[in-house]
Amino acid sequence: MSKVASDVTCTRLIPCLDLLNGRVVKGTNFKELKDVGDAVELAQRYQDHGADELILLDISATQEERNTFFHVMEEIADTVSIPVGIGGGIKSVQDATNALLAGAEKVGVNSAAVANPELITELSSRFGSQCVMVSIDALKVRDGHWQVVVRSGSSGTELDAVSWAKEASELGAGEVLLTSIDRDGTRDGYDLELCQAVRSVVDVPVIASGGAGKISDVVELYLTNSADAALLAGILHDGSTTIEAIKEELVRAKLPVRKR
Repeated sequence: MSKVASDVTCTRLIPCLDLLNGRVVKGTNFKELKDVGDAVELAQRYQDHGADELILLDISATQEERNTFFHVMEEIADTVSIPVGIGGGIKSVQDATNALLAGAEKVGVNSAAVANPELITELSSRFGSQCVMVSIDALKVRDGHWQVVVRSGSSGTELDAVSWAKEASELGAGEVLLTSIDRDGTRDGYDLELCQAVRSVVDVPVIASGGAGKISDVVELYLTNSADAALLAGILHDGSTTIEAIKEELVRAKLPVRKR
């Protein structure tokens, strides 16, 4: 059962930088990617505007079967002082080590964890569960059921997203980054049903991703206690709103906001 809103400990606003060839891009439903700017400049801007964390995802590393662009991530980590999570192409303990050495405080695993679930346990045992974020890209197949999709949304699996989230948390994941492919880039609001379904079966924080179109979507996410953190991309990249404006509205809704 979902917790009531008064039980929320503190809201977290996390800009996401999807990286393609070292540049930040944004699309819809994981397609039609458009360049939106320089990664380092955007990272600095979002920190200045009050971001609580940053998540950097090298979205083509797995599909292209190459190593993650750690040099870009190193530059970003050297530029900002807020926590940074790194994902995309992390498929081994050595990859995770490289990400942490590049300045990450946590690493995200997705396709590699589906192929080898024990990787989650290996990473958790080596670095601690707080450093391990399992990313789940979920596509709705029918009411109350979502399919896990891997390789940047290009390959379906037989896994149920809710069941996989539960298994991943039991294997040692310290956090779940949950992306609704159906809502990604649509600005129709977060998939609260998906978020609540996952949050009801895991005992680790859930980061909601996909669908934020306006400030009220973020407020609703927290008031309904559907997630522990909100991932933001398009509405920040195009200047529709700012993190400062979102935090002001969260305060008006009497939700706890992290202060610098």
